[in-house]
Amino acid sequence: MNIAAKFRLDGRVALVTGAGRGIGRSAAVALAQAGAEVWLLARTGSEIEQAAAEIRVAGGSARAVACDVTDSAAVNRVVSAVPVLDVLVNNAGMNIPEPFVAVSEANLDRVLDLNVRAMFLVAQAAVRKMLAAPDRKTRGGAVINITSQMGHVGAPTRTVYCLTKHAVEGFTKALAVELAAHNIRVISIAPTFLDTPMTKPMFARPEFAKWVLDRIPMGRLGQLDEVAAAVVFVPSDAASLMTGTSLVIDGGWTAQ
Repeated sequence: MNIAAKFRLDGRVALVTGAGRGIGRSAAVALAQAGAEVWLLARTGSEIEQAAAEIRVAGGSARAVACDVTDSAAVNRVVSAVPVLDVLVNNAGMNIPEPFVAVSEANLDRVLDLNVRAMFLVAQAAVRKMLAAPDRKTRGGAVINITSQMGHVGAPTRTVYCLTKHAVEGFTKALAVELAAHNIRVISIAPTFLDTPMTKPMFARPEFAKWVLDRIPMGRLGQLDEVAAAVVFVPSDAASLMTGTSLVIDGGWTAQ
């Protein structure tokens, strides 16, 4: 048995939301490197066009489509245009850290709308597409919900974010049970804080950096490629018996 071959994704089609930067972009590149055809979605067309061009230059297959995932009609149009869909990376999300008593209804609605409602509706559109494939039971499929370690624990100034990520962890379990008979697996990937250009200003504050690193037994932040590797593993045949669980990539934060 060639175990290494089980990690390949040749012939599969993946759709990645929030693919213009960060986890989404890194995941899209990694999926293409593993052989998948990748559709990149994000609101900012220039970012995903650049990412898709880089994938194609490296010999991969990619298509960029500007789309606001909070617009369910637009999402449905994009998914309908995909000939066949095997993998969804449900990645688009946001966070507005602030004290619980200061959270406005507007901010509550913004985060819930993107992190829960849009994630649910994107998954719904993708799964409908997957179920339409006549060979789905033999072809298989995977829905990957990008959550966070904050979907497993709590933290100050993150009540809304934790609320949404816990919700998606529960959604992942329920959807996995419902789709198992169709050979569509559903798994969440829950990273800790990552070392990215977007987080550098946060970690420039010594007190915040200490608060985070004191809670990670491995003593360092995560890297984008460590999350991307999990994204490639989950839809591959190497993970064929995994569903309804969460891959927590947190350096030990939630083990305490």
